Order: sequence, then structure tokens, then C-alpha cells
Amino acid sequence: MPASNDKVKIDGIDKKILRYLMEDARKPILEIARNIGISGAAIHQRLRKLEKSGLIAGSKFMINPKILGYTTMAYIGIFLDKAMSNPTAVKALEKIPEVLECHYTTGNWSILIKVLCKDNEHLMYVLNKQIQQIEGVSRTETFISLNQQIDRQITI
Repeated sequence: MPASNDKVKIDGIDKKILRYLMEDARKPILEIARNIGISGAAIHQRLRKLEKSGLIAGSKFMINPKILGYTTMAYIGIFLDKAMSNPTAVKALEKIPEVLECHYTTGNWSILIKVLCKDNEHLMYVLNKQIQQIEGVSRTETFISLNQQIDRQITI
């Protein structure tokens, strides 16, 4: 994988391929090839190049959490008593399945996490019995998402 400051060079055909696959990762390669006007083998070769460069980080199925009863999304700012607690806190947060994302941040919080719970009662349990019990966590600040308005990737 290239260093983080190395830029991957992509051309117009690469961009078209990526746009098709970002729209639907299950779109058949031969259908993309027909639409772009190149061979399926050329698409495969370009995809291998893009994967090797680190630009493409795999594909995955997206689960609709609401179908499973997960309806409460929240962002929680975590205040730690010492910066040295960061790695320990992150290891503990990794063990909580409701934690979907974890970011070190600038500003007041040491860590910002995104959690998904079934309802507010479930969120309260995760906060009080799991997150706030982590050694080094001094307090938390919680923001419940009422409705996600934008969900997208970077534009290619």
C-alpha cells in the first residue's frame, strides 16, 4: 500500500468503473465493460491495479439495522482523565458491539464514538454499564441522531 502522501493516478476509465461499482458493487463486470466500451479482462486488470494501490478497500454488503430493530444512533464524546488512557479505552470500546466507529479528536473530547442501539433504554445501558465503566473515562457527552440526512462516499 502506498504511503499516505502518495497519490494514486486514475484516468477517466478508472473513474467510470469506480462510479459504477460505488453505485452497486454487485454490478456484473461484463455489463460495466459494455457500458464503457472496453473488455471485461481490461476491467479486471484495472480493478486489480486499483486494489493493489490501496484505493479500493474491498466491497461489502450493507445491513439495514432498522430491520433488526436498531433504531437509536448516537454520537458520544468521551472525556478521559489522562491522554495515556486512550489506547486502553479504545481496546475496551472495541469489545462493545454497539460501537460502530471510534475516532481520536481535537477539542474537548479525547474520543468520539458512533453507537447503534435498539432504543433509548438500550443506549442508556450501553452508556451507564459499559462505556462509563471503562477505566480512564471521566464523563461522556451524548448526541442522539434524529434522522440521517446525507450518507455518501467521496465523489470520484
